[in-house]
Amino acid sequence: MSNEPTILNEKKYNKWIVILSIVIPIVVAVLFGVKIDVKLPLFLPPVYATINGITAMVLILAVWAIKNKNKELHERLMKLAILLSIAFLIMYVAYHMTSDSTKFGGEGTIKYFYYFILLTHILLSIVVIPFVLITYARAITNNFERHKRIAKITFPLWLYVAVSGVIVYLMISPYYI
Repeated sequence: MSNEPTILNEKKYNKWIVILSIVIPIVVAVLFGVKIDVKLPLFLPPVYATINGITAMVLILAVWAIKNKNKELHERLMKLAILLSIAFLIMYVAYHMTSDSTKFGGEGTIKYFYYFILLTHILLSIVVIPFVLITYARAITNNFERHKRIAKITFPLWLYVAVSGVIVYLMISPYYI
């Protein structure tokens, strides 16, 4: 039995996946250069770091749900993880458009560890965008075999981005003014 119609349904999303995978990082980068003379509360970084932590837990629960054959719960949790990631991104960009960057004050080995985690977090947060979108498109088009194959790549990438975001926050938080 051919799954050609399923793949054709999936392909109609490809243009949007490419567009969003390029536009989101560019818009975020451009917005980082925009400074608005409004001060958002300093408590916003722990809020969006908490959202990252919740996203990590939701991703783990979603994998648990699907391994226990609870497709409905898995689907709801994955949609929640996407919404949480969007909320994180909006708050993160809003905070950085209205606040000066905080410099990491650690020295020695811890400084290199911080910058390694930060750099990999940033790079993988860009890389994971098309993976999440492709994985989601394969699920909503009922192409579950292809969905499962890419989800095995998407899950650890997305989980790393969520967890490393929390680590970066915890490491830089002593240096907030």
